[in-house]
Amino acid sequence: MNQSEIQEKLFPIFKEVFEKEIGITPELTASDVANWDSLTHMVLITTLEERFGVKFTLRDLNKMKNVGVLMQIIEKKLN
Repeated sequence: MNQSEIQEKLFPIFKEVFEKEIGITPELTASDVANWDSLTHMVLITTLEERFGVKFTLRDLNKMKNVGVLMQIIEKKLN
C-alpha cells in the first residue's frame, strides 16, 4: 500500500474519530484540528491499528509529528 492509498483510507477514519470532515494533508498536525486532544489521539491510534492491522510502538508514537510521518510509518509497517 502506498501513501496515496493510505491517505485515502485515512479520510473515513478521521471523519469517524473526529465526527467531521477533515482535509488530510501530510502537514496536518493535532494543533490544526479542534478537539484533537490526548484522549482523541489515543482513540485515533487504536482505530488506525485496527483498520490497518498494525501495532505502533512508543518510538513510532513519538515520531508522529504530523500526518505525513504517520503515513510513512504505516507504509513501512505494511511493506
